[in-house]
Amino acid sequence: MTRVLSVASGKGGVGKTTLVSNLGAILTEAEKNVTLVDGNLTTPNLSMHLGIPLYPVTLHDVLKDDAMMPEAMYVHPSGIKVVPSGIGIDDMEGTDSRHLPLAMEELMGETEMVLLDTAAGLGQETVSTLEASDELLLVTHPNMPSLTDALKTKNLAEDFGVDVIGAVINSHTGSKQELNEREVSDMLDGLPVLGKVPYDEKVPEAVAMKKPVVHHDPHSPASKEFKRIASEVVAEELDLDHGSRGLLSRISSFFRS
Repeated sequence: MTRVLSVASGKGGVGKTTLVSNLGAILTEAEKNVTLVDGNLTTPNLSMHLGIPLYPVTLHDVLKDDAMMPEAMYVHPSGIKVVPSGIGIDDMEGTDSRHLPLAMEELMGETEMVLLDTAAGLGQETVSTLEASDELLLVTHPNMPSLTDALKTKNLAEDFGVDVIGAVINSHTGSKQELNEREVSDMLDGLPVLGKVPYDEKVPEAVAMKKPVVHHDPHSPASKEFKRIASEVVAEELDLDHGSRGLLSRISSFFRS
């Protein structure tokens, strides 16, 4: 049975795509069968985080009935499977996000988990990703504007019968102005906080290099917390050493081919 988990926030710029790309990288290294889908159709970034901005077939083509999901799937040299969205303005023409739940059915039974990167806001794109999801993981900064939007997203997801499994606090600095973990949980009606990702210069550095930070610097503070969050999401201790050997083999094969 395929588990579909959306990563959402309500607010833009809080780290949804960074969380999706790094969770996908970690779970792939742990030899989980995971597929990342960029459900942000108007301002997609997932492909750029992974260095594949101009993949010829995208989710937009699927939603226009010009392609099937497997045709839009890219396998990264690291083994990460991703269905990117098109980054051109022309890609939007004729695309209807309301077709997403039906398109997602093509992945059912073909992968253990789908991680859906959602759009900012609470418009039709976000509604469509929620309708296509079983579960939701919220991402928020530790401040009131981010939490207010996260709470709206949580309430909307629950209206659709989506199980909200927890929240991730991103860009945590420990300053006195930030809300603490208990305050974040209380603001989100007691939702558990699955992790606090510290502000880490290695994250924007990794984005600039078009790779997840867990590949760029596996021992950075953010990488360590992303790994812990991944274990929380799948409710098991991940064998990353074993997965890393598989990762090295896949990368070596890629460059030999």
